[in-house]
Amino acid sequence: MSFFTGLRCSLCHEPFSATALYVCDKCLGPLEAMYDYDGIRGAVTRELIEARPPNLWRYRELLPIEGRPRTGFHSGWTPLIRADRLARELGLRELYIKDDSVNHPTLSYKDRVVSVAATRAVELGVTIFGCASTGNLGNSVAAHAARLGLHCYVFIPHDLEPGKVTGSAVSGPHVVAIEGNYDDVNRLCTQVGDRYGWGFANINLRAYYAEGAKTLGFEVVEQLGWRFPRHLVSPVAGGTLLPRIGRGFRELRDIGLVGGELPRIHAAQAAGCAPVVHALREGLEHPEPVKPDTIAKSIAIGNPADGYHVLRTVRETGGSGATATDSEILDAVGLLARTEGIFTEPAGGTTLAAAMHLIRDGVIAHDESVVICITGNGYKTADAVGGGLRPPVRLGRSLAEFEAFVAGRHDVHQQVGDA
Repeated sequence: MSFFTGLRCSLCHEPFSATALYVCDKCLGPLEAMYDYDGIRGAVTRELIEARPPNLWRYRELLPIEGRPRTGFHSGWTPLIRADRLARELGLRELYIKDDSVNHPTLSYKDRVVSVAATRAVELGVTIFGCASTGNLGNSVAAHAARLGLHCYVFIPHDLEPGKVTGSAVSGPHVVAIEGNYDDVNRLCTQVGDRYGWGFANINLRAYYAEGAKTLGFEVVEQLGWRFPRHLVSPVAGGTLLPRIGRGFRELRDIGLVGGELPRIHAAQAAGCAPVVHALREGLEHPEPVKPDTIAKSIAIGNPADGYHVLRTVRETGGSGATATDSEILDAVGLLARTEGIFTEPAGGTTLAAAMHLIRDGVIAHDESVVICITGNGYKTADAVGGGLRPPVRLGRSLAEFEAFVAGRHDVHQQVGDA
């Protein structure tokens, strides 16, 4: 049974039919999905959700589809890792990593949003499915389109990391590299969608796509034993994820599945592309566009489509924002790998580095629970960190040569002494 009732403008609340629309024709506000919350409240329990398969569709009553799911049966339900070694490094009592770098099938949180957008695209009769992407979204759109047998177009900036280009191309879409940055690509895709009627996951299907991001927040609450953390730190690119996590938290509380104070939600951006954090600091209602210049290409979006909603969510929850330089981002990538064995892309390094600033500034207290969202896998962007790593030690094949090497290593002697 579907409880999805249609779309409405998130600003003026004008209702719209549930088609491939993304902006209000009266005030130009973005559209959002709406639900019969009274019906959901009477139909959904913790026990019902817990009995379902471990994927994002366990929360299907709060997702904008009318029929059965079509893809994403192994997407979502990623680990929430108690990060005790990293917590000690940061001086925190209770720290968790929400690790979407292992999401299926393309190793990023985008598999959540694309699963919903692709299912809705099929329901609407879309035959050509596409996106404007900084990498991870293109990978996911291409993979889910392949699974569904949809023709696919992935539009990307011309200077994208090779690993992410390969991650899209391997599924057989048309990959179109545009001379320009993401904002140039997005502008062109908006025109293409209007001209040809194609379904673009993050443009004319954005109202459905964005709702998939709520499932990350749903999972955090369920995995914590149906309770809220005190803080959650999320990266910000186009602005889809952070406000939908906030919406998901509110929905769970409103339908009676969890109680208590909502978490404070904080925005993390690279210093070289930080329109949202700048707007927070300057008290602006909307972010002012910037030209991206950062190693964190997957979040290098200078004009975030949902920037207004990010600002509103951060402010309503009492959150904050912080930036990280490229060197801090790379240091944080290494720190996460050394302490917890998680290899994240620079976007995840940004989120951790920004969280470290919030801790140092006293915004996040040392005795409060914190969730840091890691949204993409470092193996896609290995070139970004490879230059800063120690090269392998080259030795011959003899034991004597290895013994000579070990003899000069203090850490090995220490371990032998401890034993």
